[in-house]
Amino acid sequence: MNTQDMMTRIATGQGFIAALDQSGGSTPKALRGYGVDDSEWSSEEEMFAQIHAMRARVITSPCFASGKVIGAILFEKTMDGEVDGQPTADALKARGIVPFIKVDEGLADEADGVQLMKPMTKLPALLAKSVAAGMFGTKMRSVIKAANAAGIAAIVAQQFEIGAQIIAAGLMPIIEPEYDITAEDRAEGENILLAEIMRHLDALPQGQQVMLKLSIPATAGLYTPLVGHPKVLRVVALSGGFSTDEACARLAQNPGMIASFSRGLLQDLRKSQSDEEFNAVLGKAIDQIASASV
Repeated sequence: MNTQDMMTRIATGQGFIAALDQSGGSTPKALRGYGVDDSEWSSEEEMFAQIHAMRARVITSPCFASGKVIGAILFEKTMDGEVDGQPTADALKARGIVPFIKVDEGLADEADGVQLMKPMTKLPALLAKSVAAGMFGTKMRSVIKAANAAGIAAIVAQQFEIGAQIIAAGLMPIIEPEYDITAEDRAEGENILLAEIMRHLDALPQGQQVMLKLSIPATAGLYTPLVGHPKVLRVVALSGGFSTDEACARLAQNPGMIASFSRGLLQDLRKSQSDEEFNAVLGKAIDQIASASV
């Protein structure tokens, strides 16, 4: 797939984007969920080898190439690795799946009810490497914990500021200001978030687009104006800690949003499963998430 093919696939594809981008801090937890005990690795290199083996098993599963997964978000080390003897991005594109790369370097301490992204010191080099690897886009996450107007304005401004650098590098940014689903004032805060995103979208130069990755809103249909906005390529939803069943049920109430789940996709996979069992469990999750994304 060339860039235009990937653009069309993301804009019009019927399916969802798989989030396979657990990084250093979240990898041990992801491995434990997969059934890999901490005693099975003794260095960061061995840890990432274990998680890469899990991701490669997912990517090479026949159901992953069913057409229902239209994109996948990778961690840098996954992009740098190989799947089936090919660079990971090429292995995905051979299966009709558009590759994205996680570019943030983690979260800063909370202030004004939000956690901004830490300074992204490696961004220029990572963007250049990602372009060379044939990636289509990027993803960067920050978190909103309270309906604080100043904090929400700052988090959206930071996302769009870095998004402009990503666009300039020739990649499609996924803007992800996640709203903590446990926040008591989430419905109020998401209205503030929507207004801030719309303001920044309207200020984007003509011809530029971004993608948005948002928590499934407390008020169903809240983000419909974003789905139809000419400067938004696609609006995707994170599972945010909801179980697969609950995330899919909530997503189905928001036409136009498609899933970009991690936990919701991978939660029932285990290293000990036979290939037949693994493929059946993954296939069931893919079918369920794809149905909720239509």
